[in-house]
Amino acid sequence: MKNIAVYCGSRSGNHPAYSEEAIKLGNEMVSAGYGLVYGAGNIGLMGIIADTVLAAGGEVIGVIPQALYDREVAHLGLNQLFTVQTMHERKALMMKHSDAFIAMPGGIGTFEELFEVLTWFQLGFHHKPIGLLNVNGYYDQLIGFLKQTVEVGFVQENLDNLLIVSSDPAELVAKLTARMR
Repeated sequence: MKNIAVYCGSRSGNHPAYSEEAIKLGNEMVSAGYGLVYGAGNIGLMGIIADTVLAAGGEVIGVIPQALYDREVAHLGLNQLFTVQTMHERKALMMKHSDAFIAMPGGIGTFEELFEVLTWFQLGFHHKPIGLLNVNGYYDQLIGFLKQTVEVGFVQENLDNLLIVSSDPAELVAKLTARMR
C-alpha cells in the first residue's frame, strides 16, 4: 500500500472548514487506496484525520517523539505507532514510509515540515510529490511569497514543479497520484 504523509495542526483552528476538510481528505485518501502517515497525535486536525482514515478502514502509521508521547498526546489506536527520540528522527521516518506529502493548515511545526520536504525535493533527495491543501485561502499569502522567491531569483525551480496546490481534497489526491513514480 502507498502512503501519504499529512502535516497538519495539533489544533483544529477557529473555523469549522479546517476540520471538515481534514475529514474529506482522510476519506478521499482511503477511497484512492492510500494509507496515512502522520505525527501520531490524537488532538486537533491530526486526530481528526487519523480517526477518519481509521473509521473508513484505512491504515494509519504514526510517528511521535517520546517527549510528546509522555505528555499523553499519542493516538493509541493506530495500525502502527513508532516512538522516536527526536523531531529529526520523526521526520526521517515519516519520509521513509511516505510516497507523497500534503500540508494542511497548521502552525509553525507544519510549516517546518513542509519546508523541509520542499528543500529535500529541490536538492534531489527525493522525488515524491508535495501538495498543499489550501483550505479557506489559509496558504494564499505563503503561495504568493513562494512565487516571489522564484521571481527574485532565490528559487530557480518552477513553483508548480515543487508544489501542487488545491483547495479540494479529491483534486489534490488525484494530482499527487498522477505525479507519483
